[in-house]
Amino acid sequence: MKYVTAKQALMPDGWQNDIQIGIQSDGLIGYVGPQRSQDALKLDLLLPAPVNLHSHAFQRAMAGLTETRGPDARDSFWTWRKLMYRFLDQLNPDQIEAIATLVFMEMLEAGYAGVAEFHYLHHAQQGKPYANLSELSGRIVTAAETAGIGLTLLPVLYQFGGCDKRPLQGGQQRFGNDLDQFSRLYEGAGSAINRSLPDYHIGVAPHSLRAVDADGLNTAMQLCPHGPIHMHLAEQIAEVAEFEDHFSTRPANWLMDNHDVDSRWCLIHCTQMTKSETRRLAESGAVAGLCPITESNLGDGIFRGTQYLEAGGTIGIGSDSNVHISLFDELRTLEYSQRLRDHSRAALATTNRSTGRVLFEETIKGGAQAANRNSGKISLGKLADLIAIDSDNQWLCNRQADTSLDSLVFGGHGHKCISDVWSAGRHVVRQGLHPQRNTIINNFKNVMTELVVNL
Repeated sequence: MKYVTAKQALMPDGWQNDIQIGIQSDGLIGYVGPQRSQDALKLDLLLPAPVNLHSHAFQRAMAGLTETRGPDARDSFWTWRKLMYRFLDQLNPDQIEAIATLVFMEMLEAGYAGVAEFHYLHHAQQGKPYANLSELSGRIVTAAETAGIGLTLLPVLYQFGGCDKRPLQGGQQRFGNDLDQFSRLYEGAGSAINRSLPDYHIGVAPHSLRAVDADGLNTAMQLCPHGPIHMHLAEQIAEVAEFEDHFSTRPANWLMDNHDVDSRWCLIHCTQMTKSETRRLAESGAVAGLCPITESNLGDGIFRGTQYLEAGGTIGIGSDSNVHISLFDELRTLEYSQRLRDHSRAALATTNRSTGRVLFEETIKGGAQAANRNSGKISLGKLADLIAIDSDNQWLCNRQADTSLDSLVFGGHGHKCISDVWSAGRHVVRQGLHPQRNTIINNFKNVMTELVVNL
């Protein structure tokens, strides 16, 4: 067993000082208590590491390439989506693996120990299947193994271009499967997971209610009878309006009226929900998967976070488009969105927990639930998903307890304070850096040189 000793640590029942953690060879926490081994890595501050619950890894290669005004008078999510389709249509499997490896490395250096990869790029150009139908799912698994991050793979079912069931066009064709083909693809993805690390899992992701029909949603659920179910829901005003035109109800209400939405579900974005829908989803036990930086970048809207948490809802954080991978910046953006909307301060704080602590504790709980990952707490039998923070610097100044978390989230330099990260006991970040970062970065830079990036 390998030991770490922390001056302070965030435990399930609050802050504790001078605590030692033992990490077993199977990646689980085998000891929590006072110091019993002198051969231990000494740390300032120890936190449970969260899961990044929503990622489209390949979009990281587009960061910074879509910020100019296009030919449309009013640029929007929908014009961005057209650029994304044009970009992805040139990617090959080797390039996708290199991009994903960089993304997963950056997530680890940002403090995430695991990722739920919402993987919908399945085929070659024009939707031509690879000889191995699950080729790109396998590349995602390989990228995660190389980086050492925990993985919940979410193969995405994508059937149609809209609620009218129009055929997929252009870059969308690389996403598409009929139900039989998706069943075979899912089986292959599951085999790749089964051959991989013991903390790797599979779930399923019907893309959205505009991209799958009722049969498709049922098929996806049947393929994954016990694992997590992730789906985009109520992200854009136009998306909600299109659904209402076809089904005479709003998408969030339709889903909860027609399916037993429970703790297995993770609904992504939910930025266009009414107060009653927000309350219903909170009471269901599902996770609201929030991606505040991407939602800001794409102009999605503001999630009703204060109401959702007051109703007992569960949230988690994802980096979605990966335009900027930063755990603490995601949390700060979520809180600031609530303040801007309501003209308030400390919007998500409670009487006994500061804003930073609420944000952190709620997202580590929701991320573990959404990824079906045995993590989210520093306690016996849990995966050793851990973040070590150096607090002896100009940003934290050795602050204690909740104030240290508030400084990490709101001081703007939280990422610079991360010294070490463990994922299922794998020591994947040391002195702030991933051990393979130079090779991974060079591979990514070579891919960017190969790609035509004039969008």
